[in-house]
Amino acid sequence: MDVLQVTTTVGSRGEAQALAGVLLEGRLAACVQVVGPVESRYRWEGRLETATEWLLVVKTTAGRYDEVEAAILAAHSYDVPEILAVPVVAGSEAYLRWVEEGTASA
Repeated sequence: MDVLQVTTTVGSRGEAQALAGVLLEGRLAACVQVVGPVESRYRWEGRLETATEWLLVVKTTAGRYDEVEAAILAAHSYDVPEILAVPVVAGSEAYLRWVEEGTASA
């Protein structure tokens, strides 16, 4: 099965909830977990930064990845949003099947 876990961070709970809705309504994700707030520390434009963010953990398939990335980019408020995809190499067969069914085109 070709299940991916995609992560991104956003600057507010409202933006996280809106983005999760876009992904779920479009069947681009079977599940989106919103975690936060989290503290992110990073270098941006030569300066060390600290921000309060919300983490989205998106369960999808490799076949839907391009659409997931496009939806995140279209809805995201950051200039360069985090979009990382990690393949799921093992998991409950029933759960992985549920992810594939939940992201199948209607």
